[in-house]
Amino acid sequence: MGVFLLLPAGIWLFFLLVLPVLIIAQLSLVPNIRPGMVVNPSGIDNYLTGLQPLYLQVIGRSLLLAAVTTVGCLGLGFPVAYWLGRRQNNLLLLVFVLPLWTSSLLRSYAWISILRPTGVVNLGLAWLGLPAVQILNQPAAVVVGMIHSYLPFMILVLYAAIAKLDRRVLEAAADLGANPIQVFCDVVVPQVRPGVIAGSLLVFAAALGDFVNPELLGGAASMTVARLIYNQFLGATQNWGFGSALSMFLVTAVSIAVALVLRYGDRSAISN
Repeated sequence: MGVFLLLPAGIWLFFLLVLPVLIIAQLSLVPNIRPGMVVNPSGIDNYLTGLQPLYLQVIGRSLLLAAVTTVGCLGLGFPVAYWLGRRQNNLLLLVFVLPLWTSSLLRSYAWISILRPTGVVNLGLAWLGLPAVQILNQPAAVVVGMIHSYLPFMILVLYAAIAKLDRRVLEAAADLGANPIQVFCDVVVPQVRPGVIAGSLLVFAAALGDFVNPELLGGAASMTVARLIYNQFLGATQNWGFGSALSMFLVTAVSIAVALVLRYGDRSAISN
């Protein structure tokens, strides 16, 4: 009976998740044949092309930007989520997730207005008598845009974990002589660790495949895997095989991260 109850969801997952991935995997093994020439004589060359130093640098940059974004969202989101979780105020939570109601494209254009040479940041520096800084079209601008885009997701996940904290345990730790830092490190963090892992995984996966922020806020030095995939499918290159191989890299990277969390995340949280 349970199998029949899961059948509708299984069908949707197959057509919306499994089947598209299988199609991408099949395209990644198609040789890149152009009129009058064969660029990649075999499908496996699509993957070997990604091992060239130029593309490895792009992949490494994408992983670094995603990791920095995840750390930034965790560092900024944890205090906010802890403050919201202690107060249990849904109205305040709504205020912090309002950015999700606007388009990511609009948020990126807003940051362009703020970070451009004549934007708010440089106008404020000029008013203080400080020299202007070039932030737009730099990796720093991409990180700022991605943190702003994915911070609400981190706050929501952490809030759900922190709201379940047993305050009696916190009070008992304080009564036993633990200072606030000890209470936070030895009581709070172990209890919310699954939420930290889940929020970090969500932000990392989203940031790794982000296209809008690197495209609008980053320059040529901020080429990422998502932008490279776009160029292979819709740019002048028209190399769908290589683009599909890069897409499989993203799928594999996220799958490995999920597998590691499922394998070690809950166990580490329970053991502590």
